[in-house]
Amino acid sequence: MLVLLSLSVVLTLVLFILSRSITDVAVSSKEEESARAFSAAEAGIERSLVVGSGNSSDIGDAHYVASVTSFALGGYDVPFPSPLFSGENATVWFVSHDANGNLICNSPSFPCFHGDEMKVCWGNMGTGADTQTTPAIELSVYYESPAGSLAGIKIGRAFIDPSPTRRGTNVNILAPDAGTCTIGNQTYQFHTTITFAFLGIPAASYQNANGLQFAKIRMLYNTDKAHVVGSTVNFAGSTTLPSQGQIIDSNGSAGTGGTNNTSNRRIVVYQGWAEFPFASNSMFSPLGITE
Repeated sequence: MLVLLSLSVVLTLVLFILSRSITDVAVSSKEEESARAFSAAEAGIERSLVVGSGNSSDIGDAHYVASVTSFALGGYDVPFPSPLFSGENATVWFVSHDANGNLICNSPSFPCFHGDEMKVCWGNMGTGADTQTTPAIELSVYYESPAGSLAGIKIGRAFIDPSPTRRGTNVNILAPDAGTCTIGNQTYQFHTTITFAFLGIPAASYQNANGLQFAKIRMLYNTDKAHVVGSTVNFAGSTTLPSQGQIIDSNGSAGTGGTNNTSNRRIVVYQGWAEFPFASNSMFSPLGITE
């Protein structure tokens, strides 16, 4: 009896050790396959950034499939994919870009927007209206005057701040409109509708294609938390927006254990159009600027 009991204990220990070993090997293999799948998805992103289109390929026993689609092309709404911290910008393009990233207006392939107004929505739901880090925005609209002349680029600008405390100490600051705002599936705490005429933009610039160039929405004060931001031009008389950039969606997979045991990883990247290097900064000197 003692021998049988001892053998039972030893057998139990051996089976436990074998089970743990098999489990550890399976977990290690799964982690390795997961890493390879993620690397394959990254390779799909990198390749798409180079060739500018979707593609697929095998990398050893890993595989990726990447697709490239235009962001917000032919629509009125631009819900930006990533929230922004204070000082960061979101750009709404009113002119199209060709395959090389050059500005172009040539409908219907390369449409350019013209309309009288736009709405900007921002702020995570539940954000207080009068705290030190309540997000405000700076809206800057770049336009040509006359339309079609890059030599005549000008800026119309407005500041909108939900905080009545800050509005009381700053000048020329606007309050947002009442209520919340919804663009697509995203709801925002604050919003404002701005007419281009209010910004001092002449009608000849915003009523004609290639007059409006782009708008920049800069977040202010929210140093503690990133907040969502979006924009819409869905008003009577407005045309649709051109492409705002590209969405690259890459799916990587690795493993040889069949469909149910294959590791899959997905990466989605938003690539906006290149901007002018000075578009986010302003410089003023009453005596001129020299190098």
